[in-house]
Amino acid sequence: MSGDVGTDERFNRTVTYSLGITAILLLILPMFFVIGKGTAYSAYEEVGLGQVSDMRDSFEEDEGYYVANTMSTPMLVNDWKDPHRTLLAIMGPEKPIDETEADEIYRFVTEKGGKVIVASDNTNANRLANMFGITYFNSPLLDEKQHWVYTKQSEQTIDWKNVWSASSVGQDVDEMSPGALMQGCTPFQIENPDGLRDCRLPVMYKSPTGLKFEPLLKDIEDPGHRDIMTLGKASASAFIDIKGDGDPTNPENPAPGDLRLMMRFDYPGITVFDELPTEERGAFSAGVGELEVTGSIVFVSDEEAFSNMLWELDDAQEQGLSDDCSAIGEYTQNNCWTQEILNNNDWGGNERYFKLLVYDMMEFDNANLSAPIKSDKGNFQVVFDESRHVTGVISAPFVETMGTVVLLTSNEFLKWLVVLNVGLLLLVAMMVVPEKENWRHVFDLTKFNQRPEKLDPASYRDRVRKSLLTKVRIHHDLTRDEMALRPPPEVQAMIGDPRLVELAYSQSRTYTPQELRKLMQAIRRWGKNN
Repeated sequence: MSGDVGTDERFNRTVTYSLGITAILLLILPMFFVIGKGTAYSAYEEVGLGQVSDMRDSFEEDEGYYVANTMSTPMLVNDWKDPHRTLLAIMGPEKPIDETEADEIYRFVTEKGGKVIVASDNTNANRLANMFGITYFNSPLLDEKQHWVYTKQSEQTIDWKNVWSASSVGQDVDEMSPGALMQGCTPFQIENPDGLRDCRLPVMYKSPTGLKFEPLLKDIEDPGHRDIMTLGKASASAFIDIKGDGDPTNPENPAPGDLRLMMRFDYPGITVFDELPTEERGAFSAGVGELEVTGSIVFVSDEEAFSNMLWELDDAQEQGLSDDCSAIGEYTQNNCWTQEILNNNDWGGNERYFKLLVYDMMEFDNANLSAPIKSDKGNFQVVFDESRHVTGVISAPFVETMGTVVLLTSNEFLKWLVVLNVGLLLLVAMMVVPEKENWRHVFDLTKFNQRPEKLDPASYRDRVRKSLLTKVRIHHDLTRDEMALRPPPEVQAMIGDPRLVELAYSQSRTYTPQELRKLMQAIRRWGKNN
């Protein structure tokens, strides 16, 4: 008997020690990998020209967008409210975007109507970029013709890595007319950006890489499924300095002649639910209904284009840059953007261009979106992906643990291994847990998941839908007959939540049991918040 007790004690100690070691590995060890490392291109690091905090301030304070961040993983993008009115900004990913994250971001753009900007000068974004036909190089681009000169302490610095482009906002520069290519955007166009077309603005880059684009198979089979736009490109003399010798004649430094600096992909015709103008009551009255939106993603070859150094003109001028080329000399004038844009060609910091780009990507020009929504930029979200940056010592355990979870669930073998281990743990638990009392009926939506095998998906959805409509009817003190006589637009307005409206009225939408459980939680909150 005493031998059995000793064995049990040793077993318990072993389990305890194992759990302790695992906790150390998951929570403490990540701290050692980030000690001494600084975060770059973060929206929340206020000090430093290499951060993007000025960009965050511009969109939050000056423009009035709702600004947020994601610290753990961008896999959550499809769970965000109103994805078609949300822009995800991935600035300078210091950690690669993995396959699972790339899949979710792709769905966010192509199925949910989400907006994304990815800025990188290396291959950390290639898993995502490749899904759209883009490849990032891992070496800097040098351009003999399109480079800017800066002056510090009366000394001019010439560096082919400091590149500029004359960029459009929503047009393919390769398809613009010669006259439009030479036009700078006028102050009136900038102040009234709806339908900003047939003009270009200068954009500055500091040591960008190049973007290589190859059409996807679907582009050949169905050319109209998306709009492909080169917004800015390098000159024909540009090359990728793979060998690091700055030699354009070196055959190991590729110079294909069509290197892009910025590309945009739009996916029109995506159906979502949002507030629409009600024809009977005018444009400023709204009800919830189906709306066609456009998913959009932009790839930029340099995160520094968004940095505090190049964002605002005043900061850039302190670093020796100029808003034009008039005072720098004949050499630079011959390589200046003013040779391509003949009027309204002053550079006002990259802030001016990217504000217009984000505005154009959002749904402000969507005539079918209600005016009250479009009139308040606070209804549109800009979310900075901070999960791609080196994190602080305190937050490292959380971020790294989430990354581990993502890794495990993205690998097929590891995923099934985790499932198998969880199953074994449940079997052990069933052996030692006392038998529970028999099931009894409880009218609680959250309890559906206790016996999901008893319900087919259609019945499961129908019960959740009926529960929603019953709550709405009781909340508004209506009889069943009165509820039945109410027109659908009025009922949709009573519901308010686009996700619940879709549940109530969409005939084509199907749901997984997990999605229905989330909707049940939303129904419970609706009853409390309305």
